[in-house]
Amino acid sequence: MSEPTWLVEGLDHIWLPYSQMKTAPRPAAAVKTNGVTIHMGDGRTLIDGVASWWTSAHGYNHPHILGAVREQLSVMPHVMLGGLAHEQPYRLASRLAAMTPGDLTRVFFTESGSVAVEVAMKIAMQYWRNKTGESRNKFVSFKGGYHGDTFATMAVCDPEEGMHSLFAGAVASQHVIDLPKDEEATSALDQLLAEHKDIAAILVEPLLQGAGGMRIYEPSTLRQMRKICSAHGVLLIFDEIFTGFGRTGAMFASEKAGVTPDIMTLGKALTGGVAPLAVTITSEEVYAEFHDDDATKALMHGPTFCGHALGCAAANASLDLFENEPRIAQALDIENQLRTSLSPLADLSGVEDVRILGAMGAVEMVSDFDVDKARADFIDMGLFVRPLGRVIYLTPALTIEAKDLRRLTDGVIEMARRLSAP
Repeated sequence: MSEPTWLVEGLDHIWLPYSQMKTAPRPAAAVKTNGVTIHMGDGRTLIDGVASWWTSAHGYNHPHILGAVREQLSVMPHVMLGGLAHEQPYRLASRLAAMTPGDLTRVFFTESGSVAVEVAMKIAMQYWRNKTGESRNKFVSFKGGYHGDTFATMAVCDPEEGMHSLFAGAVASQHVIDLPKDEEATSALDQLLAEHKDIAAILVEPLLQGAGGMRIYEPSTLRQMRKICSAHGVLLIFDEIFTGFGRTGAMFASEKAGVTPDIMTLGKALTGGVAPLAVTITSEEVYAEFHDDDATKALMHGPTFCGHALGCAAANASLDLFENEPRIAQALDIENQLRTSLSPLADLSGVEDVRILGAMGAVEMVSDFDVDKARADFIDMGLFVRPLGRVIYLTPALTIEAKDLRRLTDGVIEMARRLSAP
């Protein structure tokens, strides 16, 4: 079957993400989605194992979300949030404040996760200037972490991550250290905060570092981090853009650790993968330092599509589904099936590690392999799986049925065996 005209002509003009356009294989044409499947232009149907970068928590084309977006589209697709109020973002802010941990009560809207993290960093720096007059412009983040591709977020990603190494001289220097998973690393973090009084906040992906390789660590690490932050008067930011909305087997990863951050970022599954939307949520204590008669203490940030009506309508519908359907139970069922299916791969000589948490399963190979070929081989199996470096991972929709998940795990098992073969 010939390729569609739009693909052939568009390839001369489009610039694709994370791709060397000269050598990258031609992308496969997708023409329709439904549930956990992607329908291709050549007639094939693929089971999606990554939920479009972990966004499609309820599966594609969920009728409740689509209905809400259609209704909003017919009334008011969008109107600016500066100087005007409209229902969807106001309702969504109230609902997020009610469902997030502790006293996280103030919600700021952006269009992407990376920008939400930048807003969190901006809030943290201005918090100290508003509160004490101090200039605190440094952050602590952790090796293996990923927080986005914009300039401020590149500085707090793992510096060894090849995506951002080209910009090392252009981004601000930050403290990127080992997670405090043992006594030595915990002591190093404590000492760092004691010695550097210009640190505004610690920034971390709670429990699960996503794009950095699907790395899992213990809840006790977050509890230790919270204790150290409180002792030194430093803010704690949880980047839950990947981990939020059921991915770890709880609504938020912070719940599993019993830790409430001062600032939290959310995105990806917020709208069920239907529209770009992200939020930065702060505690009432943080917000209080901006709520003042002094105009200079206001947060001067305002994305054009802040509180996008269509995106917020999708998010409100997505929250309806989290409230009324058993998404967390489904995530735990996925976790059990992933453990049963993938854990035995740890015995293969070519497998370095198998990691499973909630609705995420990862198989890390010992050696590098041809990722593009692996992706193509998965498509030949009727699967869409997109390895990260040496890591083959699954982050399916929380609604995936056992039989479809079995096809995905069978494909990962076959691929791991192929790559382990001498």
